Amino acid sequence: SVAACSRIRGKPECACASRRGNGIMASWRSYGRRMRGAKMFTLVFLVWLLPVLEAVKVSPLIEKVSDHKDFKKLLRTRTNVLVLYTKTATSGDSHLKLLSDVAQTVKGQGTIAWVNCGDSEGRKLCKKVKVDLSSKRGGAELLHYKDGTFHTEYNRPATSKSMVAFLKDPSGPPLWEENPEAKDVVHIETEKDFRKLLKKDERPVLMMFYAPWCGVCKRMQPIFQQAATETKGKYVLAGMNVHPAEFDGLKQEYNVKGYPTFCYFEKGKFLHHYENYGATAKDIADWMKNPQPPQPKTPEVPWSETDSPVFHLSDESFDSFLEEHPAALVMFYAPWCGHCKKMKPEYDEAAEILNKGADSPGVLAAVDATVHKAVGDRFKISGFPTLKYFEKGEDKYTLPQLRNKDKIIEFMHNPQAPPPPEPVLGGQAFQRQPSWIRGFSRGAEEEEALLWSCSTLPGVRTVKTLFHTSPQQQSSSKRTARLCTPLWTVQKDRTTSSVSRKGWRATPRLTITTTASLWKNTTEIAGRRASSASCAA
Repeated sequence: SVAACSRIRGKPECACASRRGNGIMASWRSYGRRMRGAKMFTLVFLVWLLPVLEAVKVSPLIEKVSDHKDFKKLLRTRTNVLVLYTKTATSGDSHLKLLSDVAQTVKGQGTIAWVNCGDSEGRKLCKKVKVDLSSKRGGAELLHYKDGTFHTEYNRPATSKSMVAFLKDPSGPPLWEENPEAKDVVHIETEKDFRKLLKKDERPVLMMFYAPWCGVCKRMQPIFQQAATETKGKYVLAGMNVHPAEFDGLKQEYNVKGYPTFCYFEKGKFLHHYENYGATAKDIADWMKNPQPPQPKTPEVPWSETDSPVFHLSDESFDSFLEEHPAALVMFYAPWCGHCKKMKPEYDEAAEILNKGADSPGVLAAVDATVHKAVGDRFKISGFPTLKYFEKGEDKYTLPQLRNKDKIIEFMHNPQAPPPPEPVLGGQAFQRQPSWIRGFSRGAEEEEALLWSCSTLPGVRTVKTLFHTSPQQQSSSKRTARLCTPLWTVQKDRTTSSVSRKGWRATPRLTITTTASLWKNTTEIAGRRASSASCAA
């Protein structure tokens, strides 16, 4: 090989060395191809693995259910359950991420469960509960179960805020921002977002501070959102639920004492309130063109200082007055109360007859409970007006039905216990009620039935039957599960051929404080609705 080597132009040339160099280069090229292939494989593997890993990251607060017995036990032991059914293990990934956050927020108030209809056990469960995901977009469906039975399909927006609101009140109305017609209203969630809006937006801002349960707010929302659409681009009309306690500081800053409260801002600075609560969308749009502060109101003369025939009492004179008058009707009122203002002329006219007649059966008196608080607290006055009838100094009756002169005079001539109150929807009283309604009891051919109020005994399984003739006629194992009281007489509506809940009408049997479940059932039967008239903050 040495002989094969020669010097050409002063450089050594060797055939074997050349062949060896070509082999090394070929090896490097082959190695590079293999490395590129390995990298591509790794990348594809990671792309495939990533959703699988993410699918595993499910909150431990989400109950994974596949067995039918476990599912029935879950519904039996939990009263508020939202179940996610998925076609495969990964088809509900986006929902599971969101529901993990929701489960943390509603912990103790609601339960989130997951059923994978793709595995063998889950497929059997989905078949038994009649869940078919073949036509569902995205291969997932959310169903809600309340008190052990199916309640409704969740069809509200797939956002944490909407889901949390739904689970906290499954029968309640949707959030304002869920209304497509309110798309032009800027919906503010946090104080930080509120400050950011005022700082960054150069346009004038009209902010509506509201509470979700407020009847006046509900009436104003369609008008406000229409005004937002008509003034879009020129002004900002925004809404913010400030009822939660976390916004107490904000309410104090802008003098929010009731709902709704409208505040007008220019260049981030608060200028004044807008107080036309009977406005139309055009009224709001016109006012935004030339915003003016509310006109100062003429101070109202106190009722007790007018030429009123009503006896006006104080903390000091209350007891002595009742000693002198064995039969007295007393109206507890607040000067700002609209219902009180409406009733005052009627009360004055009745007092003109009763308080000046020689043979009067009794007298009419009034107490400003915002001034004379000791008397109001003593009789637990929580709303206005409150009318109480006193006989020989004893608090005999509370009379919410007396609102006009004729009714007042008629009652004073023949004092009787008031009829049971109609159920009232709204406020937070329902949430404090420990009992709930079992449903309607009826016989096959009866024209009259009873609606029973039943309280669950500690540690005893709840009864799920909707219709039954009486608590005593249930099976012995179920008989002890309730303490039942007949609340409503339910009669068959002869104008309806079928005997169903819609074919029955309900009337009160005895004085009670109703629950939200009772009101829901009675509206399904009688078709009646009521709303809260109070929007005090």
